Parts: sequence; structure tokens; C-alpha cells
Amino acid sequence: MAQQMEIDFDVPKFLHDERQKAPSQLQHYFTTFEDLYERKLWHQLTQSILEFFEQPESTPHQIPIFQQFIAEWESKINKLSLVQIALRAASNCAQLEDSVQFLNDITKKVDTPETKDVYVLALMETAKFKLQLNQFDDVKKAIDESEKILDQFDSVETIIYASFYRVSADYYKAKAEYAQYYKSALLFLACINIDEISPEERVSRAYDLAIAALLGDMIYNFGELLMHPILDSLSNTENDWLRSLLFAFNSGDIGKFEALAPHFSKQPLLQQNSAALGRKICLMSLIEAVFRRSSDNRVIPFSEIAAETRLPIDEVEHLVMKALSLKLIRGSIDQVDQLVIVTWVQPRVLDKEQIDGMRRQIEDWTNQVKKIGTFVGDQGGEVFAQ
Repeated sequence: MAQQMEIDFDVPKFLHDERQKAPSQLQHYFTTFEDLYERKLWHQLTQSILEFFEQPESTPHQIPIFQQFIAEWESKINKLSLVQIALRAASNCAQLEDSVQFLNDITKKVDTPETKDVYVLALMETAKFKLQLNQFDDVKKAIDESEKILDQFDSVETIIYASFYRVSADYYKAKAEYAQYYKSALLFLACINIDEISPEERVSRAYDLAIAALLGDMIYNFGELLMHPILDSLSNTENDWLRSLLFAFNSGDIGKFEALAPHFSKQPLLQQNSAALGRKICLMSLIEAVFRRSSDNRVIPFSEIAAETRLPIDEVEHLVMKALSLKLIRGSIDQVDQLVIVTWVQPRVLDKEQIDGMRRQIEDWTNQVKKIGTFVGDQGGEVFAQ
């Protein structure tokens, strides 16, 4: 009982002292904290703390409140809310190492079978600070461990997925693993409302995604990015050419690619990889050429591929073999007659222009079916059943 009385005395004193230090517009929160604490209204108190922590002026108070006030009743807090509050406080530590230690303590508290999903959030946000300390091995371990845990859930809170994919994307960006970054960054964007991030961050993420799409070894379909509103962030900026370049790649437009190539000097990574980009646009041009053809018209002469890709005819076979090895297409090569027989082309996320092209193909097919139906009806008479 004596211990409880001491706690009851200390909490009001602490809140009173903090209230005196706070700006006038925040002082009412401390009165609310004390009232809700005394009435043991833990959910309402948690919500009030979260609201307080969202105020920019609350920054100097966050760590003291967490360590001296919330610590008194943290067992009553929903574990996801506890981690969310801790994340805000951790960002105010003087050193990155302090932030890591602060979150390590919280991570241990939520490492239970019942709160494994929340544990992932704490683990990944700790990894965010470790990434800034260049502790790459620890970050990769956190990503691998979190991925295994998430695979065991049918679903978790969106904030947890967003944290996992955001930190993963930051890690793969730091390691220059473009394909993995591209995948993680798009999944992160799927977890958030992009209107809630700053215009500067939208431009930065669109730029990074564009570079990753171009340089990613296994990325030969940009449709998902081209249809995402994040890419509009580059419109009417100094990097608008990068957006145009993505559309050129996705449609295999070598002429447009060559017209935009002088801009590579603005981005050292593209300049250094200009030869690889040239090979990639040729593959994209081949894929687009196959895709535009109907399924019954995919026996393509070397000469047509050479014309589409602007390659010498003696380099066409190597290009097709590369496309086959990357599983962008399936089929065979007739070396004697110099033909490529394509049986399958990689499914694609289409941009609006490509969708319109498919619409025209379907219309042509529909018209052919109607002609055949009319012909059979005329020739078959009553035998033909409408």
C-alpha cells in the first residue's frame, strides 16, 4: 500500500512539473493525463498520449513522459500503441545509438507469442536506426526474421507492413540491389496514402523507383510504376525526362530512348550503365514487338526483329537467346530459315496506350469472328444455329 501511495504521489508531481515547462497550448494535456490516470481510463489515456506526441512542440517532453509516466502503467497499454508511442520518443534521442538502445528495450517487451506482429514493427524500426549507423548485417537479419514472422500471418495491421517494406526498401537502396528495392518500395507505397507524405518525399521516391526500374536486372515491365500516381510527382520537374524515359522503355521505343539518352549525363548511374540500358531497350523492343502480334502470328523473321530493335541481323539470334534465358519469351529459333517461333510472352501490366492497343486487337478479333459467323450462316443455311 505504501508503494502505491508513493506512485500516486509521484505521478501528479511529475505531471505538474512537466506542465510548468510546457508551452501554454500544450498545458491542458497534462491535466487530462492526470485525470485519466487517476480514473484508470487506460484506453482514453493512451489516445491522449498519442495525440500529444503528434504535436511538434511536445518533442522535449516525449522521452521523460515515456520513461517516468508511461512506464508506470505500460502493462495496461495496447502493445501496438506502446510501440507507436515509443517510436516517436526514440526519434528524439540525442544519438542514434541511444535510439537503438531505447527501442531494443521495447522490442524485448513485445517479443511474445501473442504480439509477434507488433514485435516485427519494433524490430524493423530499430533496424531503421541501425541502417543509419551502417550496421547492414543486423538490418538484414531483422528483415529476414520479420519476413518469416509475417509469412505466418494471414494479415497484420497496415502500419506493420508499411514499416517492413519501407525499411527493407531503404536497405536495398543502400546496397544498390535495384530489383529488390523496386519491389519493396512499390509494396510500401501500396500500404500508405501517398497524399500523406510530403511533396519532396514523393519526388524522391518517384526518382529512386525510376532509377531502380531502369537498372534492375530482372525488371522488364514498368507498367505497375507507370500507372502509379507517385510517378506524376516527376511531371514538370527537372527530372520529367526520366518519366518519359520509363514510358519509352515500357513500349520498347528505341527512337525515343535515343532522343532522351543525352540526359544520362545528369545521372552518373545511368551514364555508367548506358551500354546495359541499350541492351535492355532492345529486349523491351523485342517483347513489345511480340506482344503486339496476335497469338497466331508469332513466327517472326530475323529481319523484322532487326528492324524493330535497330540491331544488325547477325546480332538478332543472341538477343532472342537472351530473352529466352531471362524467360521473357518462350519458343524456339529456326537458324536455317532465320525465324523465331514464339509460343508465349511474359504477362505485363499495361499502360494506357498498350491497353488501347489490346482493345483494337480485340475489336479486330471480334470483327473476324462476325465475318466467319456470317459466312457460315450464308453457306450453311438452316443447318447453322444462331
